[in-house]
Amino acid sequence: MEQKGNALVIGASGGIGQEVFRQLIDSARYKMVYGVSRNLQQQAGADISHFVKGAQLIELDYTEESAVARFCQEQQGTGQFTRVICCSGVLHGASNDGTNLQPEKRLEEMSADKLSAYFSINTIQPAMWLRYLLPLVKGNQSADISFFSARVGSIQDNRLGGWYGYRASKAALNMLVKTAQVEYQRRAKNVSLICYHPGTVDTALSKPFQANVKAQKLFTREFSVSRLLSYLNGLTPEQGPYFIDWDGKVIPW
Repeated sequence: MEQKGNALVIGASGGIGQEVFRQLIDSARYKMVYGVSRNLQQQAGADISHFVKGAQLIELDYTEESAVARFCQEQQGTGQFTRVICCSGVLHGASNDGTNLQPEKRLEEMSADKLSAYFSINTIQPAMWLRYLLPLVKGNQSADISFFSARVGSIQDNRLGGWYGYRASKAALNMLVKTAQVEYQRRAKNVSLICYHPGTVDTALSKPFQANVKAQKLFTREFSVSRLLSYLNGLTPEQGPYFIDWDGKVIPW
């Protein structure tokens, strides 16, 4: 019998995170699917019928490094984690410290407070998971850690400009993942690292920017998540890290 690993969804209350959590549970491939969220009350609009045996939702303030460290340490006796998907991120709205974020169109719209907020959520928090997950994913089974990134985080593929804080924070996330894969290949050769661009998905994150998106390019959560999960099964650590989009195409770093 094939040994089952555990799975973890970071940001399980978000529009995409809920769908990742649901699809991982429905796959029946995992011994346990953990979902962590800073605020489980956001689950009020979710389809909780999928939160059944074999799944556990945990309220965790992962803005605090100590909380991430403690969670990962507590899970070390539960078995290897073979799939981790980080869905957390911010594009607009209020940050944790109350900073109002909107993608900048002009240099004059940048500020230290906004840049700090973008990097805190989109870069530093995922980086702490990269650090503390290592003992959980290392093992005999193949494993992968995916981060929802963005095409606009590509330094090479930047022709429109603007969106300074979001672009820079996602580019920094991509660099952290690319750098971490080098060390993971020395210390955890079984692990693939992935940056994934889901396309424009019909969630609250993209809502203010959907007007100029063609109907066929506005994806459902189900579509974008299922695409990611289908690609993960064909990736190998030796070829990592990966920066791919919803269509499986490579995005330049």
